[in-house]
Amino acid sequence: MQVLAKLEELNRRYQELDHELARPEIVSDLDSLKKYSKEQADLSDIITAYKKLLSIIEQIGELETIISEGEDPELVGMARDDLTALTESQASLEREIKLLLVPKDPNDEKNIFLEIRAGTGGEEAALFAADLFRAYCRYAEMRKWKVEMMSVSNSASGGLKEVIALVCGRGAFSRLKYERGVHRVQRVPVTESQGRIHTSAVTVAVLPEADDVEVNLDPKDLKIDVYRSSGPGGQSVNTTDSAVRVTHLPTNIVVTCQDEKSQHKNKAKAMKILQARLLDKMQEERDSEISKERKNQVGSGDRSERIRTYNFPQNRVSDHRIGLTLYRLEEIMEGKLDDLVDPLIIHFQSEAMKDNFAN
Repeated sequence: MQVLAKLEELNRRYQELDHELARPEIVSDLDSLKKYSKEQADLSDIITAYKKLLSIIEQIGELETIISEGEDPELVGMARDDLTALTESQASLEREIKLLLVPKDPNDEKNIFLEIRAGTGGEEAALFAADLFRAYCRYAEMRKWKVEMMSVSNSASGGLKEVIALVCGRGAFSRLKYERGVHRVQRVPVTESQGRIHTSAVTVAVLPEADDVEVNLDPKDLKIDVYRSSGPGGQSVNTTDSAVRVTHLPTNIVVTCQDEKSQHKNKAKAMKILQARLLDKMQEERDSEISKERKNQVGSGDRSERIRTYNFPQNRVSDHRIGLTLYRLEEIMEGKLDDLVDPLIIHFQSEAMKDNFAN
């Protein structure tokens, strides 16, 4: 059995880690201790499930022996009942183990940069960008996550042309990474006098916060400009050069921040956003290489993909990747996103599990 062979291999590794962590030279080396302890912790749930599976397999073997010998009819009947229950437990546990064996996304526990931009639809797109951002903020509040504004560009109507926020909290990336893409809205704009439904769109990007170790910025690769901040319509909102624009010369990625009155704070924010975008670019290039060999990237969260439609007249939201339609749009726009997020996670975990055991 392929799964059992993999589990036996992981169990051997778990025992090796036990041995390593008992060595004095490892205990005294903080980096090695941290590395081995994390690897063992990551294996812990799998090994616990493996030992439980072995116990069930052993019990099933004993019951089958009792049934095959058939000496006591009453005992055989009880054994058959127990065998049915244990067989179901084994199947359920094997499904759980397969899921545990799917390689974890190293970014899942990271904080994220949430970027929302108005797309086609002009002012109506900007208004929906503001509504969608509010929904994500409500969701973050429900999950006890912290939202820190990094950069915002308002539209004339009170919407958002662009907003970037840092969302800090356990599992932020794992919960929101499938939100990446084009979100389409169908509704009657407040400016529409004849009640006609308009279609607009916004783009959402979800970038894991990068560590300094993951993305090392060389000062020689950066061009930093400072200028006076401006508000809607171009009016100056600061009398000092506090706004910062950082250009990463090798990739031509540009980040601007002007919300803080302090130039140093704006620069710090811009550098954090730049690191996240560079990490995202690196991962995108890696995934692109993988997809040349494996054509299973549909629905991967590509930000150019239209992933969802919000139809306000029908109180309907549809996720096109998994064929999910809910008639609770009002609740969803109030931040109750789990009914969208959970099915997406289950779907993509199932796809990853199929791929992991395809061979």
